[in-house]
Amino acid sequence: MERLERDAPFPVKMQGRWTDVEDSGSELIVQGSEIICFGETISYDYKLVDTVDGALTVSLKIDDQTAEDAFQRANITELVITPEGDFHAYNVKFASQFERAVG
Repeated sequence: MERLERDAPFPVKMQGRWTDVEDSGSELIVQGSEIICFGETISYDYKLVDTVDGALTVSLKIDDQTAEDAFQRANITELVITPEGDFHAYNVKFASQFERAVG
């Protein structure tokens, strides 16, 4: 698992504009080190990048452990691209699958 600081870009495979497969009006945008989901920019301090059983995973983290529970409930905390190419984003309260936006 590799720790990358806030200003390090997300993996190339995750970069771009994505739409929720169940709600085409919901977008996830990964641009450099920024991530915008459902219209909100995610504020995080660092990310952990790993490949597990062929799945590329990125875990978003904060330095303030006392605020970790609130962070986990309010933000996307995990991004995964499966070996099949499916892109998922989730936290402790929800999960969504995204596909690359057309156009």
